[in-house]
Amino acid sequence: MDILVKALVGFLVGSLIGMTGVGGGVLLLPILIFGLGVPPMMAVGSDALFNFFTKIGASAVHLRRGTVRRKVVLALIVGSAPGSYGGVSLLHHLRAVYGSGVNHFITVAVGVLLIVIPSFLFFQKKIEDRAAAQPPTMKSFAWMVLMGLVAGFLVGITSVGSGSIIMMMLLLFYRFQPKVMVGTDIVHALLLTGVTSFLHFKINNNIDIRLVGALLIGSVPGGLFGSYVSTRVPVPWLRRILCAVLLATGARMLMA
Repeated sequence: MDILVKALVGFLVGSLIGMTGVGGGVLLLPILIFGLGVPPMMAVGSDALFNFFTKIGASAVHLRRGTVRRKVVLALIVGSAPGSYGGVSLLHHLRAVYGSGVNHFITVAVGVLLIVIPSFLFFQKKIEDRAAAQPPTMKSFAWMVLMGLVAGFLVGITSVGSGSIIMMMLLLFYRFQPKVMVGTDIVHALLLTGVTSFLHFKINNNIDIRLVGALLIGSVPGGLFGSYVSTRVPVPWLRRILCAVLLATGARMLMA
């Protein structure tokens, strides 16, 4: 029964990803913490591994189609890998010093991101339109590394935003074709979540393999179902409602 509940959660998350395109981390983590009662520390590591597996298929497709800027991915991961290491190490240090108090730190950090990321998703189209009318402001390898460093650190401590944070920065500072932007973002997110989940397992032993397995059992058919239904439901409205729920969840986590 426990496995069935977790598989149903995976199906729900997979369906919402397929229907709305909203990232798995921002959807799954609050459900793990509030719905399934998983300790935040364990939820972060398990969520990172779940996100790694869910991005493998899409990454393979984009690489095969040539819609990935490999040099951009390289620059981002050069920054995000050590950034993730810094974030995971910070959690390890906080747990050693404060014990279970680290869970409150994670809850606050996730709450902030659950307000920032859905707010970005609400206004993503306007940001894209405004960005398209302006020349790119940053081009250097070093700036991309810095972007990766910031994103990696945040993903290391929360597992949230491996795709959305980088996408927001790319939209603000670079100009690529939309399909190239998406492909580059997904492949980098695959690498970042892979590094992050490995670090959580190696440093903090923070991954519930059986939980991740049960979630994946449900998420694969859920993703297929969501993609099918997406052509038959008002996706923009569903996306807005979902973002509003995430904003409310973020506010609740900040007040907890």
